[in-house]
Amino acid sequence: MQFIKDVWHEMRLTTWPSGGELMRYTGIVLSTIVLVAIFLGIVDSLAQWAFAWFINL
Repeated sequence: MQFIKDVWHEMRLTTWPSGGELMRYTGIVLSTIVLVAIFLGIVDSLAQWAFAWFINL
């Protein structure tokens, strides 16, 4: 039971982000995910093209 009390105490000490900060951070994370997905898609397409070109030599 002491563990639960300690967890509850620590949760009350935690500084939680405001709604605006949470929305901003969520936007940053989603934008980063989209940019990384686009980058990886481009790299994958280039690698696929390079391997196909190399095989057809």
